[in-house]
Amino acid sequence: MTGSRILLLSGYDATSHKRWRDQLTALLADYHWQILALPPRFFRWRIRGNPLSWLHEPSLQEQWDLVIATSMVDLATLRGVHPHLARTPCLLYMHENQFAFPVSGKQNASVDPQMVNLYSAISADCVVFNSVWNRDSFLSGVGSFLDMMPDAVPDGVVEGLRAKSRVIPVPIEDRLFVDSPGAVDWARPHLLWNHRWEYDKGPDRLLKLLQVLDGRSVPFRLSVVGESFRSHPPAFGQIREAFGDRIEQWGFLESRADYDQLLHQADIVVSTALHDFQGLSMLEAMASGCVPLAPDRLAYREYVPESCRYESRTRDADAEAEAAAGRLEWLMRQQPAACPPDAWRASVLAENYRSLFDDLIGAGTQELTF
Repeated sequence: MTGSRILLLSGYDATSHKRWRDQLTALLADYHWQILALPPRFFRWRIRGNPLSWLHEPSLQEQWDLVIATSMVDLATLRGVHPHLARTPCLLYMHENQFAFPVSGKQNASVDPQMVNLYSAISADCVVFNSVWNRDSFLSGVGSFLDMMPDAVPDGVVEGLRAKSRVIPVPIEDRLFVDSPGAVDWARPHLLWNHRWEYDKGPDRLLKLLQVLDGRSVPFRLSVVGESFRSHPPAFGQIREAFGDRIEQWGFLESRADYDQLLHQADIVVSTALHDFQGLSMLEAMASGCVPLAPDRLAYREYVPESCRYESRTRDADAEAEAAAGRLEWLMRQQPAACPPDAWRASVLAENYRSLFDDLIGAGTQELTF
């Protein structure tokens, strides 16, 4: 509803979270927005401590027509310490869920992050996920988690959460979609791997794939870009050393214009990820004209054509590399057209968000009970 006041809370304002909220406020500028965001660091403190960090925040004392919280926000506690928010419609947006999020060997085992997600979802009037995979893995994770509890587990929790769940992805800017994709170099394709430089994105699997391609004498060029950190998996160094003569672009691109240009120059965007709740980097590249090559798992089943997905073998990286190489060779023979994800366009999804926001604002909390 035009002029409605919306408070958006980002409890762990990672790059993708900031991008999403910036898009919403730009696409739906006729609402009056107020943003509260906490830096994406000190994960354990952030996910448990954000209600305390915001305890004396003046904005939380005001009246709002709608509160939108990201998945890292402890919404249940927040509504408890600010009781008037219990009468304000609250939407929880799940960029990810802690039941399906990969746990590194460096992390201490704790159910706190899962409990925050669960209590927040129960507290929210509506829960929105960025992909069907995210929603289904969350609901499955909640069910398995509750099954492990010794007693006093209420009935109908998963069913109630499912009933108030929706799927609306993070939009892809219309400007990235090309009307006429450039010609693909199928003789020596330019492969693009554009993900975070972390273990869950499967850099070791990329290395194995490239080794298989090299062993089969499949010609290719390569760009490996994405957000990196001071410490990253050793597979990246091995890739650069082994395939340096075929590398077109390496490392993080500071300029968004340079990155967009690379998306238009590449031929095939590759994923080897073990976890990806939506896959913005894949969607961006596909919108820009790249043909996708992705494992048959995660959210990729929702927008990567079956013909562009290779067999998922999460427990056998060598077999998966062979499958990925075989699928790439098949693509090089068949030479399919680009497949832009038009349903993920910002101009399409903006109305989905608007309709949901207006429904929540209009209904208040009277009909939105769990």
